[in-house]
Parts: sequence; C-alpha cells; structure tokens
Amino acid sequence: MGQLRGLLRHGRHVTALALIIELSHPGWLNAAEPQQKVRIGYPSPAVSTLPFDIAKEKGFYAKAGLDVEYIQMRTAIAPQAILNGNINFFTSPQAGISAAVSGLPLVVVLVLYKDTPWILITSKEINKPQDLTGKKIAISDLRSSPYYFARAGFKKLGLDDKQVNLVTTGGTANSFAALTSNLVAGAVLSPPFDDKAVSLGFKKFLFLGDLADIPYVGLFTSQAEIQNHRDRVKRTIAAVMDATAWERANRSEAIKMIVAKFKVSQSEAERSYETMTSLLSPDGSISLKKIRGYLGLLREERPIPDDLDAEKLVDFSLIPSSR
Repeated sequence: MGQLRGLLRHGRHVTALALIIELSHPGWLNAAEPQQKVRIGYPSPAVSTLPFDIAKEKGFYAKAGLDVEYIQMRTAIAPQAILNGNINFFTSPQAGISAAVSGLPLVVVLVLYKDTPWILITSKEINKPQDLTGKKIAISDLRSSPYYFARAGFKKLGLDDKQVNLVTTGGTANSFAALTSNLVAGAVLSPPFDDKAVSLGFKKFLFLGDLADIPYVGLFTSQAEIQNHRDRVKRTIAAVMDATAWERANRSEAIKMIVAKFKVSQSEAERSYETMTSLLSPDGSISLKKIRGYLGLLREERPIPDDLDAEKLVDFSLIPSSR
C-alpha cells in the first residue's frame, strides 16, 4: 500500500513538472510527438501563395506538429487528387466550389484574399481591343480564375470569346514564360509576374480583378478530411493564418523572400508585396455574396439549382477566432 502511495505521489510530481514545462516553454512537450504528414497541392508559385512558403520556412507548420509537403499539379485534377487521398488540400478555392456543385464531397475551409489582382498583360503591339482579335492569350487552365477573368475582360472590351484564342499553360508562371517567349500576344498574370513582364517591355492592358466574384487562394479539402481529421485541418489553417500575420508584420523580410523566390527587382518585389497584403482577408473567410457571384458564373456554363445553398460549399468554423 505504501508503494502505491509513493507511485501516486510520483505521478503527481511528474504531472506538475509537465505543466510547468508547458507553461514556460509552450510546444516543447508536443515537439516530441511525431509530426503529422500533410500534402498540399498548388497550381503554380506566385506571391499570392507566399503565406504557404512562410508557414513552412518560418516553422509555423512544425510548431503545429505538421510535416507539410507541397505538390504542384494542374487545377483540373486537384479535386480528384483530394478524394483519392493523394493530397489533403489544394490552394484554389474556386476549383473546390466548382467541383462541389457537381456533387463531389469537397468544401472550402480558408480564403486568404478578399479580392484578386489579375491583370491582362500584352505585347506592345496591342493598343486597342480589336488588336486582340485572332490572338493567343495565355491562361493557367480552363475554368481556372484566369479563365473566368479573361472572359470577363473580353466582355468588357466588347469582344466575343470566340474572337480570342485562349491557351492553357498549367500555371501563372508558365503563362508568364509563354508571354515573354512571344508564344502568345497576352497573358492573364498576377504578382510578381505582371510587373516583371512590364519591366521586360510588355504592357498592362486591362485590370481584371474587379470584373468577377471569384474566391482567390486558400484551401479546400474533402468532407471526410474534416470529419476524420478535424484537428489536423484546424492546425493547418492556424499555421497558414500565423504566416499571413507574419507577412504583414515583417515587410522587409517578406520582400526579400519575394526577390529571392521570383528573381525580381527590389522595386518589383515591393509593389507585389503592397498589392497582395492590401488584398489579404482580415480573418481568412469570404462573403457569401462572392460565393454566390461565382455560382452565377458557373450557371452560365451548366445547370445549377437556383436554391443551392452557398453556405454548404464553405466551412469557416475551423479558422481560429482569435486571429
């Protein structure tokens, strides 16, 4: 009996010691636990996805007990890749919504930006809308954000979709490469590729970012992932939100990262930083109005019930409320 009392006293001492360690050095005890593997797919590197780079390089994932791997893939295959278990998340919310309205069990859990920076960059020879007739314009993929913004831009310019040839490249970086190799007359680009193209002699022809309601960069996943690994989803989101806070608070270092990652000048990196941080969502969510606006675009292509509940396409309850 005395031996049992001794063990109980020892157990209390160990528990108290563990509490002291955790209070004085948060995360030390969890650090000993094996990190959970998470795979995040993305279509193309850009300044818009810098928070994901920051989360990895500055240790926010590791602090959350996650071992994150990034896998580049075309947007079109991402929904099935999630359902097959090849990846846990993908960074294009609009792709998740498009697949969800087709019946796939997918849901958007994070949107990093309240608006988008897309812009049509063209060669110097393009001076008026009619000059685009018969020309090739690079976009990342069919039914991607650049695809819808390009179509909205053509409509504003008084052009029919059939008058311009859209060329898919697989990602914004590839669209930039196609433009600067003179394989196309224009491209739908985002920072830093827009200013980088201008510095090479191309022109900003039309700002597209305010022409359509489309969610821009975040995370979508499967309903099964949320049901079976809710804590992992919450920790992934929290780490990315910590990274966005770091990006806002560390302007100089974030700009250095942009210069190094995208091989742009200091001034190009500064403009890209200012553009993207000004568009960041304050809380990682997006208004249902923008979701419904995107559903309106999708209805132009396929039948979607008028009474489809936009709230069922998103779940922002896993975003840390303290941020």
